[in-house]
Amino acid sequence: MNDKNARTIAIIQTRIGSTRLRSKVLENLAGEPMVACVMNRTSEAKALDDTIVATTTEPADDIIVDLCKERAWSFFRGSEDDVLDRYYRAALAFKADVIVRITSDCPLIDSEIVDLVISEFSTYYPEVEYVSNTLVRTFPRGLDVEVMSFEALKKAWQEDHNPAWREHVTPYIYRNPEKFKIRNVVNDIDYSFMRWTVDTVEDLTFVRKIYDHFQDESFKWKDVIQLLELHPDWTEINRYVQQKMVQ
Repeated sequence: MNDKNARTIAIIQTRIGSTRLRSKVLENLAGEPMVACVMNRTSEAKALDDTIVATTTEPADDIIVDLCKERAWSFFRGSEDDVLDRYYRAALAFKADVIVRITSDCPLIDSEIVDLVISEFSTYYPEVEYVSNTLVRTFPRGLDVEVMSFEALKKAWQEDHNPAWREHVTPYIYRNPEKFKIRNVVNDIDYSFMRWTVDTVEDLTFVRKIYDHFQDESFKWKDVIQLLELHPDWTEINRYVQQKMVQ
């Protein structure tokens, strides 16, 4: 987006009540809760004006709000199941012109990739309204970044009547290319067989190996690639975990 006054906001969705690995966002990774790792790594992106945590109004998520207050993070509370509504209302509350969707179960998220996808969006907007690196996967699963205009988010919020899609925020956009102008970002090497997201105990075991090796959050995603080339057996830990599919 060429408008220098446009506000680009990353919204990190998070909640305690994960169906497969409850409270995973608070699991310890090298001394930090997972959601803090995601927040810190995302916030390093140079193209962002703000990074906020979007959690739910459920009492169980008070602990996430307490963490946000303790760390002085911006946060928003909204619907637990209608995550599209949570994103839309968070974007309104923080006056976002460009929304970057990040999920809190991706503790290896990389600010360089966040900046890359935002740059692609900025270059092609308004000819493009939605850009991601997930439509055709070439990055490891867990480095997912989606960038969209507020107008595209609002249109999805108004028109999407599928509860299963609304839970995942963006399916209405990328499954209706005749209604939205979309674009994909690809890597020059295909690493899509790698699984770096956290949904299960196996996933958590894998990610902990990475954090235990580096001992902090300063590593980049290509450092992880190099580490896994030295320890190819690590990728076997969660290779056969099945991703929950959007209906």
